[in-house]
Amino acid sequence: MSFLTLNHISHQYFTEKSYTKALDNISMTVEEGSFISILGPSGCGKTTLLSIISGLIKPTRGEVTLAGVKAEDAEAEIGYMLQQDYLFPWKTILDNVLVGPKVQRKQTAEVQEEGINFLKEIGLGNVINAYPAELSGGMRQRAALIRTLITDPKLLLLDEPFSALDYQTKLKLEDLVSHLLKEYHKTSILVTHDIGEAIAMSDQIYLMKANPGEIAEIFEVPIELRDLPPFQARKHLKYQLLFDRIWEELNSLENKHQV
Repeated sequence: MSFLTLNHISHQYFTEKSYTKALDNISMTVEEGSFISILGPSGCGKTTLLSIISGLIKPTRGEVTLAGVKAEDAEAEIGYMLQQDYLFPWKTILDNVLVGPKVQRKQTAEVQEEGINFLKEIGLGNVINAYPAELSGGMRQRAALIRTLITDPKLLLLDEPFSALDYQTKLKLEDLVSHLLKEYHKTSILVTHDIGEAIAMSDQIYLMKANPGEIAEIFEVPIELRDLPPFQARKHLKYQLLFDRIWEELNSLENKHQV
């Protein structure tokens, strides 16, 4: 049995006078420990799909299960990392990281020590008592990642978590996130507009088209790229070959939509 299953997901947004079909007949299976990217143009329903997987939105039709449990009943097992870090400005970095365990009433001396060790591992050991305003965007996003991981979610959802960062910081964070997720064997789904990011970080890429959002094609990332850190993967010949294939397919989808 697959770890995560989406079974014929469709979703519509209704107004008093009309409706919009955001997603139509989306099905996918994700194996435990794998990294999946959902790639596509604006308006194709990527974030809506992520919200459905997280259990925040109930789909108009279809079902999502995580380890055999319906998504809406497994919210505590799902971590969600957004474009912005959303750290509490009045809390220290360590206190921000420990928000999840505190809300779950699971904060102990051992959990606090784990938070400190996590922060040290990602290079933030010297700022655990600092406040978010004192840190760069990349440092805050690293802290947000640890805040998500410390609750030990079974599934990690990443909604364009690097899009607000400068390119150099983005590349460094891709390597860090990839390393941590492999180290802790986390199952992850990334939503992105960035073809290169999807290729460098993923095992598999789902390309979506818009109006309505549907899966247009699935790309398997070559094992040679999956075995490399994202920065090194970008230098590999097969990276460019796959980039060109996806680019051509995206252009084809856009041309069909314009017609």
